[in-house]
Amino acid sequence: MSRELVRPHNGRMIAGVCAALAERFGVSTFFVRLVFVIFGLVGAGELAYIALWIIIPKER
Repeated sequence: MSRELVRPHNGRMIAGVCAALAERFGVSTFFVRLVFVIFGLVGAGELAYIALWIIIPKER
């Protein structure tokens, strides 16, 4: 869990936010995407995703 939080080039669907979080915390990408969908249904997921898209740097 010591890996730096960066958006990877591979394994991404839109911006790589879910792939970055899954890789950093060692959980399934599907699980992270499911959490964002659930949060999206309550209204917070889209804003959190966009904020993380801006904050998390791309992999070099």
